[in-house]
Amino acid sequence: MTAYELRKSALVTAASAPKREIQYPHKADGKPKYSSEIYGENVFTLKTMAKALPKPIFASFLKQRRGRQVLDKTTADSIAHAVRVWAMDRGATHYTHWFQPQTGTTAEKHDAFLSLVSNFTPGGEEVTPIDQFSGGQLLQSEPDASSFPSGGMRTTFEARGYTIWDTSSSMFVQQGPNGTAILYIPSVYISYNGDALDEKTVLLRSNDVLSRAATELVNLLEPESHVSHVYTTLGTEQEFFMVDRTMYSMRPDLKITGRTLVGQLPPRHQQLEDHYFGRIPSRVLSAISELELECLKLGIPIKTRHNEVAPGQFEVAPIFEEASVAVDHNLLTMDILHKVAHRHNLRVLFHEKPFKGINGSGKHCNWAIATDRGENLLDPTVRPETNFRFIIFLLAVLRALQEHAALLRVAISSSSNEHRLGAQEAPPGIISAFLGDQLNEVLNAIEEDRPLKNFSVPQFQSIKVGGTVLDVKVSALPHIARDLTDRNRTSPFAFTGNKFEFRAVGSKQSPSFPVTVLNCAVTAAVREITAELRAQTGSKPRPSDEDKLAVIRKYIKLTKDVRFEGDNYSDAWVQEAERRGLPNIKSAPEAFTYLIKEKHVNMLTKETAIFTESELRSRYHILNERYTKDVVIEAETLKTIIGQQILPAAFEYRKSLAETAASLKSVGVECAPEVDTLNELTPLVSALQAEYRKLADAVGSCVEHASDDSNAHAMAAYTDVVPLIASVRSAADALEATVADKFWPLPKYTELLLTI
Repeated sequence: MTAYELRKSALVTAASAPKREIQYPHKADGKPKYSSEIYGENVFTLKTMAKALPKPIFASFLKQRRGRQVLDKTTADSIAHAVRVWAMDRGATHYTHWFQPQTGTTAEKHDAFLSLVSNFTPGGEEVTPIDQFSGGQLLQSEPDASSFPSGGMRTTFEARGYTIWDTSSSMFVQQGPNGTAILYIPSVYISYNGDALDEKTVLLRSNDVLSRAATELVNLLEPESHVSHVYTTLGTEQEFFMVDRTMYSMRPDLKITGRTLVGQLPPRHQQLEDHYFGRIPSRVLSAISELELECLKLGIPIKTRHNEVAPGQFEVAPIFEEASVAVDHNLLTMDILHKVAHRHNLRVLFHEKPFKGINGSGKHCNWAIATDRGENLLDPTVRPETNFRFIIFLLAVLRALQEHAALLRVAISSSSNEHRLGAQEAPPGIISAFLGDQLNEVLNAIEEDRPLKNFSVPQFQSIKVGGTVLDVKVSALPHIARDLTDRNRTSPFAFTGNKFEFRAVGSKQSPSFPVTVLNCAVTAAVREITAELRAQTGSKPRPSDEDKLAVIRKYIKLTKDVRFEGDNYSDAWVQEAERRGLPNIKSAPEAFTYLIKEKHVNMLTKETAIFTESELRSRYHILNERYTKDVVIEAETLKTIIGQQILPAAFEYRKSLAETAASLKSVGVECAPEVDTLNELTPLVSALQAEYRKLADAVGSCVEHASDDSNAHAMAAYTDVVPLIASVRSAADALEATVADKFWPLPKYTELLLTI
């Protein structure tokens, strides 16, 4: 069967295949269960643990969880026994320490609960099978540390590493093969010497230092509040594409790199603006509905689902949670999406830019800070102009952006996200903050020591947060509440009512590192402001309003340059940002260099102590090496596609045209159309062949001349190979427009995006 016949067969199969259906859980009386009744049923929650453990054991665990004591053997053994029984009652045969190596995904190694006990009798050895899970097995496991990215901290002969149970994240059960299940133990991953080899360890550290710094500042501002703990919250909007799995299987570029390396836009894609929030295709809705059911059982609070801007693009978004748990849940959601899509003969694509010419995907990280009293420190409340606590924490975030914008750019940098950033569909690489007219007016009025402006409709009726009433002049409609801040989707870091939305994070990457960097930068800023406030307060028992205003005015002036309300896509903003001194980092390899600049190293290793210098240096090497490997893999894949599929298809089409022209000429029939097409095709084939040879030479040189300097190697890949990948693609896409469809060897955009 030819490639063309396979494509057409796949289209028929996609249209006629039976749809997968699952049974939604029902109560004993036959009525469907409410979502709240399903939520967390496969999670070993604190409530479940409390029922399963003796009270003294549970109390001991809570003390450990709050950092007040070490988990002793008796407590660990008791928890291990309780969770094994609970998991096995749900079909679990294995357990795994589930962790987040620096690969952008998760890792797991399954061990069986089954164990053998030998009894030696006069008749010989008697083996008895038992189900067993000890406290030691719960607390840690030992994956091979030399087989994961370590940036030189581990070598092949230094293989020992440890996964350690993260007690702040609940264990859970997931479906396994043949009706069984697996117990998942969320874990951190460290080397034999205690260095962090994963994404989660540094995230947990950053949560702790931010908590201490923010708690100190809150209690300085309001001693009567008695706050003992502060934590970050996170809501991750996950964008993705879905394509037919059979079509996907015929695209080696999608399978190997996650994005199309060749392909022309179809006549209709997103230009009519009719896909966003449109009707979700039934096949996709069925898959997402199954995802939501699986997530409900695992306590993942998926709240929203909708079509995104591009055809074949969708989004799911959860309710906010504590940041480290939210990261776990985001990575779980991505994993479940893969599994569920497979069951529906679909393939989910998390690459930031799988299709050239249409919108890519992001992972908008909605971040805030809350106290153990349930107060959001980024909530402006009704009168933000007198809510000094809110303004001080707002300014701490702005100060963090101003001082460490380059670090945030590092945190979102990868070979895949580079295709999206600044592409008129996603925030640019210049990090700035959008606050909205109202909050800007509040800050400006405080700075200038003047009353707030009295705005009138249609601008705004007041500065009062909570919304104004907007009359749409239709009698049948109720009055609606209007938010006091418009949204700016071009901003990489926008205030959206009571949180900041970090929009520049890539859809494929783990949110851990971006949130870790943000936490660290804010911690440094909070400490700086706290010191300023103490100095301003002097010997007084607490700062007065005048003391607070003095510090507030200072930081309003200091952070003014990082505030921008306009179009972040415009050339004018690039020029303005340069005038303000904001970094405009244009490539991932360039961004990575900022990770080891003295200013940022001091903040990360000394001021906040989130990283050791060796951990930071290793991450620098891992980021550079990953970038280079991604580019080389793309180049090698493109070489294979061009050399083994597209050029042979073009040669075959040329041959067909030539034979047809010769045949027509032999019987005296005019063959000018065929000859014209052949003449049009030949220079396109020659151009592609020439670019293909340049790419082969460039990637060969890049691989052959690998440098000990990982950043120099990454920069060479960026300057020498990436442009040629683009030029080969342009030549191949021009050819696709000319070669007859039945000769083209790959499914086209129309078949990939419009068959679901």
